[in-house]
Amino acid sequence: MKKCIMGLMLATFSLVAHAQNIPQLGQATIAEVVKAMTLEEKVHLLIGTGMDGIINDQPVIGETKNIVPGAAGTTYAIPRLGIPAVVLADGPAGVRISPKRENDTATYYCTHFPIATSLASTWNTELVQSVGQAIGNEALEYGVDILLAPALNIQRYPLCGRNFEYYSEDPVVSGNMATAYVKGVQNNGVGVSVKHFAANNQESNRTGNDARVSQRALREIYLKGFETVIKNAAPWTVMTSYNLLNGIYTSENGELLTDLLRQEWGFKGLVMSDWFGGKNAVRQMQAGNDMLQPGTEKQYNDIISAVKKGELDEKIIDRNVSNVLGMIVRTPHFKKYAYSNHPDLKSHADIARQAGQEGMVLLENRNNTLPLSQTSVHKIALLGSASYSLTPGGSGSGDVHSAYMVSLAEGLKNAGYEIDAETEQLYGKHIEELDEKYQDSLKQIKKLMFMSQPAPSEITMSQEILNRLSNETDIAILTVGRKSGEGKDCIPSDFNLSVDERQLIENTCRTFHAANKKVLVLLNVGNVIETASWKDLPDAILLAWECGQEMGNSIVDVLSGKVSPSGKLTMTFPVKLEDIPSTTNFPMGEHQIDNPTDDSSGFGKNWDYTDYEEDIYVGYRYFDTFKKDVSYPFGYGLSYTTFTYSSPRIVDNGRNYNVSINVTNIGDKAGKEIVQLYVSSPLNPAYEKPQRELKAFSKTRMLQPGETEAISMIIPHEALASFNQDISAWQTDKGIYSFLFGSSSRDIRLTKELRIGKQNTVPVGNILRPKTQISVFSK
Repeated sequence: MKKCIMGLMLATFSLVAHAQNIPQLGQATIAEVVKAMTLEEKVHLLIGTGMDGIINDQPVIGETKNIVPGAAGTTYAIPRLGIPAVVLADGPAGVRISPKRENDTATYYCTHFPIATSLASTWNTELVQSVGQAIGNEALEYGVDILLAPALNIQRYPLCGRNFEYYSEDPVVSGNMATAYVKGVQNNGVGVSVKHFAANNQESNRTGNDARVSQRALREIYLKGFETVIKNAAPWTVMTSYNLLNGIYTSENGELLTDLLRQEWGFKGLVMSDWFGGKNAVRQMQAGNDMLQPGTEKQYNDIISAVKKGELDEKIIDRNVSNVLGMIVRTPHFKKYAYSNHPDLKSHADIARQAGQEGMVLLENRNNTLPLSQTSVHKIALLGSASYSLTPGGSGSGDVHSAYMVSLAEGLKNAGYEIDAETEQLYGKHIEELDEKYQDSLKQIKKLMFMSQPAPSEITMSQEILNRLSNETDIAILTVGRKSGEGKDCIPSDFNLSVDERQLIENTCRTFHAANKKVLVLLNVGNVIETASWKDLPDAILLAWECGQEMGNSIVDVLSGKVSPSGKLTMTFPVKLEDIPSTTNFPMGEHQIDNPTDDSSGFGKNWDYTDYEEDIYVGYRYFDTFKKDVSYPFGYGLSYTTFTYSSPRIVDNGRNYNVSINVTNIGDKAGKEIVQLYVSSPLNPAYEKPQRELKAFSKTRMLQPGETEAISMIIPHEALASFNQDISAWQTDKGIYSFLFGSSSRDIRLTKELRIGKQNTVPVGNILRPKTQISVFSK
């Protein structure tokens, strides 16, 4: 009924406007429409219409916010000018809207796909694009115009609470995965908002933290992925981050939003704020942050007042309004798309299942423990609280309301395996009791936005039970789980195993091995955890990540051998947290709050500001350059088969290097291989460089035993350049470059050399300089 009334109102306004010869969006030019708008209409269009559940910062107007209940925000409708409201919804792992609606018996579930880290671990851009295509279709059919995704910030440190939404520690992986996702979504005629621009690498004090980063680290690490997406996928919108960057809020930073994003990179779309991001609405308008979401009365009044006082040029308002209208004319709502509210959730679940399979990383597999033997493994001892309470994804704006989630027990039973019933009942009762306690606790406190239920505690399993299980079952599968989400960083105890978890692994392995039976550990995590101290105990370790609603089926598809694991790490697993150079420049969660400094503005280092002293040495760039031991290197992952590389070739076509190599499956099972191309710069460069850097990657098709595929990759000439901040230029040194073909950053199979005869220097803007001195980490 509400949609019918809104449609009638729009039609009436259109007739009246036509009679009065008022410009209509889509018929008149955008410039003509802007000229016909009142100042009040312009400013309304530049801010949202409010957000449900917000007590402070009341919305300016809220008539349009329930077009799609549960969506994150909407824009302001101006019917007299033919300007409809458009809908913005969260969406990194699937469209986030309310599944239930008032006075409506229908349900509006969306597919919960694997988290971004899991998708990136597939190293399969075609698959990620198909995921984006499915998510975009659900957005389209549910009436959503802009998907607030993907997030492609760098996984700078393992304790960042939002790492599950991000792809990698490496900008090449992040940029290519995000590009595939964006192309998939926007193929549906809906837009995306790539986020969080930029350097949003911690959740602690995320709205007040100043990320202090050198120009070189910004250019090579933290901005490079965004540049890739902007230039290769043309996202409709970009979302600024909450934090300050070198002393200025990103949403108020004209160097970032105008000089770099628009002038240097050529971005033509809309820039919007994160929800309630930034502090000064006038400065945001001036910097080129076109739209403020979700919109507050104060922002409206501040902008109106500044224009009337002559403190804000109305030409800036007109520029930003033009960008908003340019986005609106592309949307399904403007084009009057008749959305069905019935996307094909069944086929999308199949895509989620495949994506979950390909993102899993086999970390250990001694004596061919996996795939599970079809003749000797039938009954399973399923241990660990997380085995009975799998986490499909992170909390916050990256969450999805799906119709179901396949548990591990269900996945095993679906594949014909039997689970020990007594153990299942024991854990079931434990999980039920924890759920009841959690619900009771919610009655005592006000539930915070994005608050999620903690991971279940571990049960102390008696030796008597373990003895029985080792006698009555064929194998033990034990799951270690973690939860993470928006708004809070993890703490060291999230990285390390608890005493109970370690004891369960040790006792299970000792007991089952004494009975000549094997133990498999599953990792249901959204972030890196410690593995070095215990990885030699079980017979196999499978990193399943948080892979969405089909998780139980996806896991068992890999365990049973239905598919061979083909995922690889897009981040480094360190031996311990202290090995990471940014450890002293990251907030340690609650401990940071317990130890405030004398700084009256807050808690000081890593809270009010964070110095990126490790500079360009993030992840494998540090570990490989400084030859630091790791638990698992970047790019690592096992398969059920074996591959060899041969015949590396490099052809220079004048603009790009066309690189190719042959990959052959020499094992006895079908599988896919990921070829990673690293490049080492000439010796003795003018300034420091990492030992090697990823420049391209490609994944084979499913290769049968004995089959060979020729893999091709394209490396633009400029990809070999490093940023020389002394002269503010991208610089390619002359000399011999080594092209390294690897199965991981530490498993280089073949090398091909290339000589560059002369240095090439490309100057760019001298912008985004740190306002304070940073003690940069150095070799």
